[in-house]
Amino acid sequence: MPTYQQFPLPDAGEGLTEAEIVAWHVAVGDTVEVNQTIVEIETAKSLVDLPSPWAGVVTQLLVQPGQTVDVGTPIIEVDTDPTGAAPVEEAPPSPVAAPKGGAIEHGHRGGGNRHAGVEPGGSDEIEAARPARAPEKEPEPAREAVLVGYGLAETSTTRRDRTPDGTPAAATPSQREATRHALAKPPVRKLARELGVDLDSVSPTGPGGIVTREDVLGRAAQAEARTLATYPGDDAPWLASGTVSSDGRQTRVPVKSVRKRTAEAMVTSAFTAPHVTVFHTVDVTKTMKLVERLRADREFSDVRVTPLLIAAKALMLAVRRHPDVNASWDDASQEIVYKHYINLGIAASTPRGLVVPNIKDAHRLGLKELATALAELTATARSGRTTPADMSDGTITITNVGVFGIDTGTPILNPGEAAILAFGAIREQPWVHKGKIKIRHVTQLALSVDHRLVDGALGSQVLADVARVLHDPSHGLVWG
Repeated sequence: MPTYQQFPLPDAGEGLTEAEIVAWHVAVGDTVEVNQTIVEIETAKSLVDLPSPWAGVVTQLLVQPGQTVDVGTPIIEVDTDPTGAAPVEEAPPSPVAAPKGGAIEHGHRGGGNRHAGVEPGGSDEIEAARPARAPEKEPEPAREAVLVGYGLAETSTTRRDRTPDGTPAAATPSQREATRHALAKPPVRKLARELGVDLDSVSPTGPGGIVTREDVLGRAAQAEARTLATYPGDDAPWLASGTVSSDGRQTRVPVKSVRKRTAEAMVTSAFTAPHVTVFHTVDVTKTMKLVERLRADREFSDVRVTPLLIAAKALMLAVRRHPDVNASWDDASQEIVYKHYINLGIAASTPRGLVVPNIKDAHRLGLKELATALAELTATARSGRTTPADMSDGTITITNVGVFGIDTGTPILNPGEAAILAFGAIREQPWVHKGKIKIRHVTQLALSVDHRLVDGALGSQVLADVARVLHDPSHGLVWG
């Protein structure tokens, strides 16, 4: 006998409660193997491929791509014993499609509510083995519209009054307004359908109140998307699932996945941790010269060296000198948790939104290893493959606003951390150097801290140490 297993959406990590089905890698009737990838989902943190825990034949896809479902919701059904189905006399079984993909956690076909999804299109043998279902009620035939002039009258639930002799009484103004429909000739109606224009929304200019071709074209032009209101899909892929208003002036996009999680985290951080931000403007000419020397060094020929690399190293040196900044506030237990390691977070802007993966045990890495880790972290984030584990247990973060040409800002803390450094754009500016005004490379730094954990003195000391290393990287040799 067939054995149906329903696979509930699992928690992909970090206590997530929901996920969006991005794409199925299998279809109804496909044969799947154990650990074969069956579906790609998008959680609030990353894209995840789910493998099949069984071998068998896919009988139902219970959730369509684009739908967001809660953890525990069945998303696919697999027959793990398709060869045990009873033969069907009415029609021979259809051939099973070639293998494609597979499911994850174990579930059982039960008598509970079924989730809407793709109906099976597999073999007749599988379908015949299912319990008989009650025939669905046929939909009622549509009510016929009434022709009025060139248009169609709206369906009405009331009837006109009649005079004593049985003839219809004259319609009142409100009745005429309720049943009024735009008048238009068939070619104009066809044009309106092709352009997606609702004739009832068009102001007629033709004789006798008839909608003309020019009226329809004018209404369609008003509804066209405007450059300042909508955006090309390639430049803004997150708008692909949005709905454009009829006049083209707005696009509404559901808040989900990374953007939803980011919004929740930022609101929690902003209204839980009291933020204090300190600023510092620093001459980083020597850092820029070091970057140029490292780029020419054969030891660093296979890695990308940037000022951010030196800033990351400077921050970790500052944390080593002031370890109290590397902490978190445990509100549940009312304890301060001091971390004896540095998981360095790097805020990354991606098409899916802002993510903050971190380099595990970054304090153990040399400068070249740190450069390699930064490159790998950035590439993974931009491809949308950052995992929940990559974003968990961060201890301190850098946000590089300088890549956008921004001088500085007041960054919001990554939840669970006590400090975040904003690294601004590096510009050539007039600067007093050794008593003379010279053109130097200058940047601005901003450090936001959780004032419950870090007071103004400690925050200032940390930022001053970061600035000192960026001003003269040789300090790192002394402190390191």
